[in-house]
Amino acid sequence: MDITDPAIDGGRAFDFGRTSADYARFRDIYPAELYNTLAGHGIGISGQNVLDLGTGTAVLPRNMQGFGAKWTGLDISAEQLAQAKRLAAEQGADITLICSPAETADLAPHSFDAVTACQCFWYFDPVTLTPRLAELLRPHGKLAVVQMSWLPHEDSIAAECERLILRFNPHWTGAGWTRTPVDIPAPVTERFAVKERFGFDVTIPFTRESWHGRLRACRGTAASLSEKDLAEWDREDRALLERIAPERFGVLHYAAGCILELK
Repeated sequence: MDITDPAIDGGRAFDFGRTSADYARFRDIYPAELYNTLAGHGIGISGQNVLDLGTGTAVLPRNMQGFGAKWTGLDISAEQLAQAKRLAAEQGADITLICSPAETADLAPHSFDAVTACQCFWYFDPVTLTPRLAELLRPHGKLAVVQMSWLPHEDSIAAECERLILRFNPHWTGAGWTRTPVDIPAPVTERFAVKERFGFDVTIPFTRESWHGRLRACRGTAASLSEKDLAEWDREDRALLERIAPERFGVLHYAAGCILELK
């Protein structure tokens, strides 16, 4: 399903369903520290029902099963959810998966203790979504907004690869990340109070193949490029990595989160 937003990539259409196989294989890279931090803030723990917005291949629910919560994953992409279902079955994870926009999902009021949104909150309309989340959450329910991005200004491999993506997709707004705190739009803070923020550096290990796959699974490449441009980018990126990267290396990332509570 194509998504367009004038504030994202200059309005260029993208669809993560086009890269679901790569997403499933290469984007399950969040560190254990992130999951432990969320659980430490009371997110995803035993006794809770948790709703994961923009769940994609259900990375967050699958990796937090051991903390004891019951998870529901929501996404607009049937292709992403097909991969989520497959991976959850392989891991023995019990996750309810629903294909729907977050703003209009058919879910019972006051049925969740927490809502998570990992690497996706900027895709939602906060004016429409905020009252819906307030309706779905139980009193004092929590909202956790999380993001993790590589740091191209400090990591030379990430910088070179970003420059190549921008040559094919010059309006891609996923480039140039710094240690940025999670942005919480004003409509959200009208109904939710910010309780905690966190942020930490983490070096994620890759091989040339897994880093290339991670780049394919981003919005700026397979989710939006034409078949012709994607094939050319694919060839050039592989050649670039042969020149600049050892077979195994780490890429510096920054993980950040904001924990809010329903007023």
